[in-house]
Amino acid sequence: MRMASFLIAFVVFGATMLVNGATRKVDFSDDAVGQPPKGFEFGHTAKVGAPGKWVVQAEGTNKYLAQTDADSTRARFPVAVFTEFSAADVDLSVRFKAISGRVDQAAGLVWRFQNADNYYIVRANALENNVVLYKVENGKRTDLPVKGEGRTYGKKAQVAAGQWSTLRVVAAGALFEVHFNGGKLFEVEDKTFTHAGKVGVWTKADSVTQFDDLTIVTK
Repeated sequence: MRMASFLIAFVVFGATMLVNGATRKVDFSDDAVGQPPKGFEFGHTAKVGAPGKWVVQAEGTNKYLAQTDADSTRARFPVAVFTEFSAADVDLSVRFKAISGRVDQAAGLVWRFQNADNYYIVRANALENNVVLYKVENGKRTDLPVKGEGRTYGKKAQVAAGQWSTLRVVAAGALFEVHFNGGKLFEVEDKTFTHAGKVGVWTKADSVTQFDDLTIVTK
């Protein structure tokens, strides 16, 4: 059997470190419905608004993670971080479904997460129909220029509410590739955070959002 068919991992300082080319998928299938998932920690940036409520839900036999607190504070960024992995370079993706929100209907991926106030985030928004990559530094969120185009505030994309979509980022050194529903949207270059960090998912304001199949591929 080929080595690529195995999930190869070892534990260092309590975090799972995957060897190059290995894959880990978090699908919440072993978690209890109505409870937070195992292996995650939760927080919110700059402690603005409510911290968020992250619980496992189910539809039929499929389980997924949902952020269900609809606090409408505009600068509220709840985050759920997978504690069993840390890396700088990673190919990270998640399926998401925007359920509701009058201020925002946002779903995000975080990587190189140092703490709740310092990380990278790419998010899709079903109310704005766009995908934007930011850095969050000392609790302040700043959108980053699209490579070759400047400060365009990310890219327009049709982000459908009420149905599953896929958001992906490929981080390699200072270069980040952003993909949505299988197509590459844009690239960003930034050197603010270069060290290994955790990965996870994120919402904004009153977004009630579901997440499934958080997939981590080492580069």
